[in-house]
Amino acid sequence: MKKKPILFYAMLSVILLSGCASQTGWQPTVDPYNDPRAAYINQDLVECKMLAERVSGYTPGETAKGALIGGAIGAAAGAAIGAATGAPGKGAAIGAAAGGIGGGTYKGMDAEQKYKNAYIRCMKQRGHNVLN
Repeated sequence: MKKKPILFYAMLSVILLSGCASQTGWQPTVDPYNDPRAAYINQDLVECKMLAERVSGYTPGETAKGALIGGAIGAAAGAAIGAATGAPGKGAAIGAAAGGIGGGTYKGMDAEQKYKNAYIRCMKQRGHNVLN
């Protein structure tokens, strides 16, 4: 049976793990007490969610792209370090895994933060008291 290269499994785990850093149904908590627009909270949540998704630029492809770029940079750095110690292939695999996880997670977390900030801003601008 033919063995899969370590790099294949490293990049596969990066893509799967980076999917965890995405908008997963989060929405701001809105206090309806003394809210003159309380009747519009649900409508505004839906509209602000759509706007926040557009603002954040989040797509699963962006997270995967970050993982691949991070993996490529990590592989190059790992190969250079590995060459100095006599194991460039192993160094490249370790560097790709570390760089890929970091790059994918960063892209996903950055999009998540932009998403939350835009969602909260939108709700506040529509006159709602947002708690988080």
